Amino acid sequence: MFGKVRIKRHERGLWFRHGDFRRLLGPGAYWMISRLWRPLRDRVQIVSTLETRFVHPLLDVLVERDEIRDALLIVDLNDGERALVWKDDRLAHVLGPGRHAFWREPYALDVETYDVKDLRFEHPRLAAIVQNRESGRYLEGVKVDAHAEVLVYLDGRLIERLTEGLHVFWKGAGQLAFKTIDKREQQLDVAGQEIMTADKVTLRVNLLVSYQVTDPVKAVGVVSDYAAAVYREAQLILRAAIGTRTLDALLSDKQAIGDEVRSALARRAVEFGIVIRSVGLRDIILPGDMKQILNQVIEAEKQAQANLIRRREETAAMRSQANTAKLLADNPTLVRIKELELLQEALAGAKATFVFGAGDAADQLRSLIGREAL
Repeated sequence: MFGKVRIKRHERGLWFRHGDFRRLLGPGAYWMISRLWRPLRDRVQIVSTLETRFVHPLLDVLVERDEIRDALLIVDLNDGERALVWKDDRLAHVLGPGRHAFWREPYALDVETYDVKDLRFEHPRLAAIVQNRESGRYLEGVKVDAHAEVLVYLDGRLIERLTEGLHVFWKGAGQLAFKTIDKREQQLDVAGQEIMTADKVTLRVNLLVSYQVTDPVKAVGVVSDYAAAVYREAQLILRAAIGTRTLDALLSDKQAIGDEVRSALARRAVEFGIVIRSVGLRDIILPGDMKQILNQVIEAEKQAQANLIRRREETAAMRSQANTAKLLADNPTLVRIKELELLQEALAGAKATFVFGAGDAADQLRSLIGREAL
């Protein structure tokens, strides 16, 4: 008995007899002998060439046949090689070590082979390649912002410093590690710590430090955590600066403390690639009883200042009166004028008529005022 096998134009047939590969069948119809009382000796495995990549457990056996090698594009890669397979100018596969096979039809194929020893992967279509779902198995990329710098380590050894842009590396050449350093100005809030002044007053001080990384290699090579190192150094330097000052000196000139801490911290921070931009005391927190005492002192100082101002004003007023009396004693005419001014003020709004006779008008006015008073 015969069985008919039809292979379409986009298909190929793998003819096996008793499990051994016999021949590759192209499009068309084929008759195969089949006897019901005997095990089937012929078998045709039909595969589609639209599935560009050809995967088969007997691939190593099949490629020994010339007809298979003519129909398939074979890519053999050793442990240090990788390949990109483009199908109709579109990335189809990223390949690792091993033997890979692709149908030459119906698509146009192009293969690019690379050596991972080169480590750095560069390509005109880099962005499209890293988006391919297979690229993550063999490629590792890092995108660096304009304000950052990335240090690349291979097996613990610094090999490259990356600036702004997209950078891609092959996996498999060693253990890759990336450290990103932000080169923008950073703010560090040194939380309050209890410090004793030279006059034995315990207080808490909050410090604000502004710093910037200028040498990323030193920043990650000298200390394990440069931000923590700046924080620790700021605490120690602040404690030393406050411990040599009294409370009054501290409160009267906080800027001097900030300048001293900045100068000392800057000398220390430069050793691990950091520059200190500014340092300032943000808060000085006193104990509750000390606040009450200071409030009383301030209140007493303000009261004393008020009393001093009051006495100064009284003294100035008395001095002015004495000067006026002396001036009037030396100038009788001014006395008469002053008396007339006082009379004008006293009679303001009154309806009265006065007739003066001969003699001193001032004496007559005094006499009239005296009578009115009686």
